[in-house]
Amino acid sequence: MSTKPQRVDPRVLRTRLLIRNSFIELLQELELEKITVNRIAERATINRVTFYLHYQDIPDMVDKLADDMINEIHIILKEAPDPPGFTIQIILNMLEHIAKNSNFYKVLLASKRIPVFTERLMKLIADHITSRIDKIEATSTLHVQKDIAIWYGSSAIIGTIVFWLRNDLPYTPVFLASQLAELLHLPRPE
Repeated sequence: MSTKPQRVDPRVLRTRLLIRNSFIELLQELELEKITVNRIAERATINRVTFYLHYQDIPDMVDKLADDMINEIHIILKEAPDPPGFTIQIILNMLEHIAKNSNFYKVLLASKRIPVFTERLMKLIADHITSRIDKIEATSTLHVQKDIAIWYGSSAIIGTIVFWLRNDLPYTPVFLASQLAELLHLPRPE
């Protein structure tokens, strides 16, 4: 048995990207409830059958898009040194990823239309903060309840990203990462 990850056919990736981009474009024009598989397929220049080869229905597609988003950011967060946590470089990598995919994140994260994206990202960042707090708790003199620190940290990071997106990314990822690092009292790189 081979343990190599299976390579996904580039045609499949292109089709999924067409579907994803068409869905994002439609969300900019319509409410989620008014988007149909027909509209997505027409915008993506595919037929309905092709859509159903990739997704069961629109909720399944939304769920898988959220999974993809979380997996992409999780890969960035896994680059954190031990103990896991946020460094200016991790924050910068995350912000650069979000800026590169800003149309996707503006619609699905910064709008209030589909909360599943914000909820999943909030959980991922809260888990990341939790693992950091767990690792440093023994040597820390933190005078704040652990759960409150986690809520505060994850809400602050997500809230900042959401407002950054809603304001059309007025700051570069480098500048915003440095500002967040300052607020989070992260050490500066040598």
